[in-house]
Amino acid sequence: MLREKSRLEAELDRLDTLKNCHASMLDWQEMAQELSGGAEIKEGGDAAEALESLSAEIERLTELLEETETNLLLSSEEDHADAILEIHPGAGGTEAQDWAQMLQRMYLRWADSHGFSVEELDFLPGDEAGIKSVSLRISGENVYGFLKGERGIHRLIRISPFDSSGRRHTSFASVDVIPDAGDDIEIEIKESDLRVDIFCASGPGGQGVNTTYSAVRITHIPSGISVQCQNERSQHHNKDSAMRILRGRLYDLELSKRDAARQAEYAGKNAISFGSQIRTYTLQPYRLVKDHRNNCEIGDTDAVLDGRIDKLLRDYLLWQHTNRQQQQQ
Repeated sequence: MLREKSRLEAELDRLDTLKNCHASMLDWQEMAQELSGGAEIKEGGDAAEALESLSAEIERLTELLEETETNLLLSSEEDHADAILEIHPGAGGTEAQDWAQMLQRMYLRWADSHGFSVEELDFLPGDEAGIKSVSLRISGENVYGFLKGERGIHRLIRISPFDSSGRRHTSFASVDVIPDAGDDIEIEIKESDLRVDIFCASGPGGQGVNTTYSAVRITHIPSGISVQCQNERSQHHNKDSAMRILRGRLYDLELSKRDAARQAEYAGKNAISFGSQIRTYTLQPYRLVKDHRNNCEIGDTDAVLDGRIDKLLRDYLLWQHTNRQQQQQ
């Protein structure tokens, strides 16, 4: 109830901000008209300054309206949940592992820019650079709704920093996003349906990690879903984190059964290779980020990789909303 209360308060605050911004815009418009008196506006005058303020308010109002429109597109119950985001490199060794870490950095910066909290549930570093896998829990308003469109294969084209010949390489990484079921949703998981394996964690970490049986793998036998966690030194904490991920995956599985489109999407995301990507990040021979589902393109690749992905997220939600409307007609 407290969470729902906070969500509704945020919506009311957003509405008040929109009203105030709109009123301010009208005030500056009226002032600019009065100061100009219908004559040509000269640079450096009071009318010109009022016009600049009006332009700034219009830009701010446009951003607020886009943000409000995006939030209105998040109508499903699970859209308001926190998200568990997992990243895995495709084939390609160090090159793909480095790309997976670049994606992790992108999502961390996006979360930080919105004030969302991030908890690392599991992390497996690469042998030379990058990561072999990472699981993050991102908490905040509508996080799952924003990130659900990131599920799929992401492709990178660049001059490899690991190739002494300076050749262009193509790398792949898979991103999976599931709603964090938390404790509010009842999901029955029988102990008899679980197989729990305990093993030593791998990767750097010294005696406290590599020589202690703290890593946990849990397999849900009826569904075949398997999750693991080795980030903490405590076996108990790793098991709690693994169960949290498992609950999220089982919840997501139930949601997918009610949505044939998402079920088809799941069937098409197994191969981390050519032809299956949802988005391509091209750094050579030109610079462009393109979403292959809705043809959204952004030329500022540095901004995208620094976490400024809101346009990509919003355009996906609009594309998804349009598709649903067409299917209902």
